[in-house]
Amino acid sequence: MAKVLGRAMLAAALALGVGAGLAQAQVWRSDAGDGTYRNPPLYADYPDPDIIRVGEDFYFASTTFVNAPGLTLLHSKDLVNWDIVGHVMPKLTGNPKYDLADGGDYRHGVYAPSLRYHRGRFYIAVTPVGRPTRIYSATDVRGPWTMHELDREAFDPALFFDDDGQAYMATSIGSDGTITLLTLNADLTTVTSAQKIHYIKGAEGSKLIKREGWYYIFNSIPRRLGMTVSRARSLTGPWETRDQIDDTTGGHQGALVDLPGGGWHGFVMRDSGAIGRVTNISPIFWQGDWPVWGTPEAPGRVPAAAAKPIQGKPFVEPPSSDDFGKPTLGRQWQWNHNPDDRRWSLSERPGYLRLKAIQAPDFWSARNTLVQKGQGPKSRAVAKVDARGLVAGDACGLGTFGKFSSQIVLTRDATGQGALSARLVESTQAGPVTTPRGASINVQLKDLWLSVEMDFTTDKSDLAYSLDGKAWTALPGDFPLAYDWRTGTFQGEQYSLFCYNQDGIGGRLDIDSFTLSKP
Repeated sequence: MAKVLGRAMLAAALALGVGAGLAQAQVWRSDAGDGTYRNPPLYADYPDPDIIRVGEDFYFASTTFVNAPGLTLLHSKDLVNWDIVGHVMPKLTGNPKYDLADGGDYRHGVYAPSLRYHRGRFYIAVTPVGRPTRIYSATDVRGPWTMHELDREAFDPALFFDDDGQAYMATSIGSDGTITLLTLNADLTTVTSAQKIHYIKGAEGSKLIKREGWYYIFNSIPRRLGMTVSRARSLTGPWETRDQIDDTTGGHQGALVDLPGGGWHGFVMRDSGAIGRVTNISPIFWQGDWPVWGTPEAPGRVPAAAAKPIQGKPFVEPPSSDDFGKPTLGRQWQWNHNPDDRRWSLSERPGYLRLKAIQAPDFWSARNTLVQKGQGPKSRAVAKVDARGLVAGDACGLGTFGKFSSQIVLTRDATGQGALSARLVESTQAGPVTTPRGASINVQLKDLWLSVEMDFTTDKSDLAYSLDGKAWTALPGDFPLAYDWRTGTFQGEQYSLFCYNQDGIGGRLDIDSFTLSKP
């Protein structure tokens, strides 16, 4: 009965938009409520953005690497208030490493999607690392999506439909910088021609738009974390190129989107430390048919705050907290690689997420680790868990997940004694390295509360536990946070729920709730 009453109170609080704990979805609110907004609209890792407008609706596609479901899509009415509408890929396909075979496919997978809408259909061009480029299409942005592969790997493809309906893709890779234009057939299943049209040293992340007879290509220059824009009267050139902005003035990969009433705004990602790469929204203005980021009063800079592009739209945000009372996981959740669906359940104990300890040599190899994005500038996750089902050898709990994974780990020994400990897992080129942080604490394995705080102003995390959800005991130790594309996940730090056993199939951890809030 208490659980039922708790869910009713939660639903009421969410409906009113008030209260604490589970009623708080995002810890950062961009919409100031007075007609202005603060950057970033979403203070979390939403990299490689591509944003389009369809009527009065905006859609945002973002990189997800080897998180599953893959390729997140968001929706907004004003470019400031966003919610997740779904994912294009229910499971990652085409590579056994997506199932965590042979160490998995960390830092690879699915990234830099190109989103477009043409004649009643949504299209996404995306190139999984080491695989041919894929074209997904759907009449509804929520899917279902159909997919076919092209005959080549087009790095960071920029899908584009010209005024006559002809489809193209621009592609370039930073190790070269040659921009190639691919022409596609009518149903986007075949590349019919390829032509080199421009060169910019180090260019990748192409985005292609058209305005008043001018074609514009936006490119990221990763070696200097900057962005260029090139323009031409013809897709084949000749092209003129100008530097735009960089990470000190706003970001280094993005483009522009037009507004329903006229005018344009820019979207751009910026490397932002351990939280990963955030996406900013910026006013732009035009000078001699060149876009300029910012305002005439402060040109060449993405503002920290500005007037909302479209006024009067209601506040919305993606979910973050979860009481696991629905038959499906919340839209915010993803798995680290494709999960083994036999090792988790929302139905075996209604109202709980059950993680069944999977056999795995280490945390990075477990196919039932559930993750969601860390949120800045500071956030705190509290998981209420029932640990009675653990058996000897299980290692289950709550933590961060990234270059450094700080974890609260629950275990049971052969005598039945339970323990709680803290540890740090560091991703290195030689593999994950696990080190304990302090001595294990004997605890009774029953209902427990686990807490992880992420502070992206200091790039540190803090761990704590409680026996009653009120009095908290901090776990000593240094718990760093970091973003690393070489040996980490290529993503900002995430929150994780995990349960594995090195020796064989183990017991279970039941998670009653996950609450995200301000510390």
